[in-house]
Amino acid sequence: MSRIWYFQREAVPAELAEALEIIGSEYPVAAAADGKKVDLEFKKVDDPEVFCRTTSVDGKFQVEYSTLSGALRGVGSVLAGIEGSERTPFERLGIMLDVSRNMVMKVEHFKKWLRRLALCGCNQVQLYCEDTYTLDDEPFFGVYRAPYTLEELQEMDRYADALGIELIGCIQTLAHLEQILQHQAYADIRDNDKIMLVDSPETEALVRKMISFWSRALKSRRLHVGMDEAHGLGRGRFQTLHGPEGESSLMTRHLKLVAGICKEYGVNPMIWSDMFFRMTNPGHVYYDFDSPFPAGIAGNIDPETILVYWDYYHRDRQSYTRMIARHRELGKEPLVASGIWTWSRMWYDHRKTVETAIPCIEVCREEKIKELSFTMWGDDGAYCHYDSALAGIIYCADASFGVNEEQLTARRFAALCQADYFAQTALGDIHGETGGVADDDSVEIFPAMVLWDDPLLGIYYSNCKCAHKDFDTRYIAVLRGILDRVNDFAADDRAGKIAYGIALVRALIKKLELRAALEAAYESKNMTKLSDIAASDVPEMIALMSEVADRFRDNWLECARANGMERIQARFAGQICRLQELARRIGEFCTGKVGCIDELENPLSRDLTAQRMNFYHRVSSGSNHI
Repeated sequence: MSRIWYFQREAVPAELAEALEIIGSEYPVAAAADGKKVDLEFKKVDDPEVFCRTTSVDGKFQVEYSTLSGALRGVGSVLAGIEGSERTPFERLGIMLDVSRNMVMKVEHFKKWLRRLALCGCNQVQLYCEDTYTLDDEPFFGVYRAPYTLEELQEMDRYADALGIELIGCIQTLAHLEQILQHQAYADIRDNDKIMLVDSPETEALVRKMISFWSRALKSRRLHVGMDEAHGLGRGRFQTLHGPEGESSLMTRHLKLVAGICKEYGVNPMIWSDMFFRMTNPGHVYYDFDSPFPAGIAGNIDPETILVYWDYYHRDRQSYTRMIARHRELGKEPLVASGIWTWSRMWYDHRKTVETAIPCIEVCREEKIKELSFTMWGDDGAYCHYDSALAGIIYCADASFGVNEEQLTARRFAALCQADYFAQTALGDIHGETGGVADDDSVEIFPAMVLWDDPLLGIYYSNCKCAHKDFDTRYIAVLRGILDRVNDFAADDRAGKIAYGIALVRALIKKLELRAALEAAYESKNMTKLSDIAASDVPEMIALMSEVADRFRDNWLECARANGMERIQARFAGQICRLQELARRIGEFCTGKVGCIDELENPLSRDLTAQRMNFYHRVSSGSNHI
């Protein structure tokens, strides 16, 4: 049994005592009963930054802190046996969790995440909900998606608040609303299939309902209203009704409306900043460092609207420095959003996170940015094993506090998640810019696309082969190396489930080996080998695919509500069906029933990876996916 750290309840402020009791529901921290020895003490200090210092003397720990989040990070250090001083310039540090792309995290699992966030010093969470919340008299909001109710969000908010964490609604009030706009009930407010109709009274009424809901759901007086990536704004039904009008005037007018409604309900709006940049340069790109802003644009931005600068891609420090300066040209001190890479990933991608988040964190610390968050998107279906990303959360929190020794991060992770940090991050090497292939002509590999590549068509396999003819054998070597590093941790299941990761890697290896053997045997018309593939390799692949699917289901239901899982299960089921079809087609070919296997007759002759082969619909079929 772990040592229990006892504190004296009467000796700490009430808010800290309440937070410690919540932490103690899972971790070995408890209020000392009468006569019980106290070995965990707290001392509040004045400091302009978030600060904590842990000191051990004669088996006791003292935690000096400036804020509640500093105190709780100090408790995390005590649990990990870490001594020393830490500070960060970030008044607000946290994550943005995407619960709009199939995965809606269970309330109790979210609370578990909140405890871990608090113990690594985070004090903010943005909950990204496009339509996964309920609205009165709007039955299509979150329909079949298990949306959060007002009461559930209030419960989550109370729990977060008790841990010193600000829970912020992160919604959409213009674009990214295709889940809602697909319904005929919203035809009157549809500009195009993703964007609401500006200047429509019905649009205003719906936005008002959204903002009213979130003003009641959460204690925070800030609300992220989105408004990013409104591509084609005003060029759909709006243009049909009203004629052409520039994006800039439509955007600023709609923002004025949304900001005004926010003020009515006592909340300050936050928006993603990209559209203000896209609208004002010739290339309509976000990361434009040089084009001058049009005169007067700063004055058109509501003074109380907060700009959030998102950037998950740059690896160089200069880009972050220049973009922060560009936001300041608009008269705004930006909030910055980096990324913990979970999107289009089956496991947390540590390498990509390190490459992009670290330069961002370093620049933000130097520029004295006051608020930094790390987005965790769910693009292409939210099939990432989200608990694997706890390693990234703790890593980025440590980096934000100036910790650059990964061994210390590993100790904190082990204490908070009871799992091996290096095994968790090693499995992330299934991703990466090169999949471990180090040549200049290497190919970016998306393991999910390997897994869901159609077994007969081999769309993704063919594209990768065109980019690098030896990609499969070299990637298999990378995967085998990962197995060597993680096999001893198969029972490690308190964070990302290592046994699931191992099953996933084995399935990837077999999928690549099967495709290579199939192409070679079919090209040489080796009927014996083809028959062996149908009789042995295909059933083995089906068994591995079934194991991954079963483990995926267990992980999903532990973390998230069941709704949304059906989309991913359909992908696994499709693979099994198509593998069975592959065996049948081989049998028909080998017995002479058919003269060829059509899907294998037209090998790709040039690289098409520019089509962004990181979406399921691009690799599951060459036919119309709608």
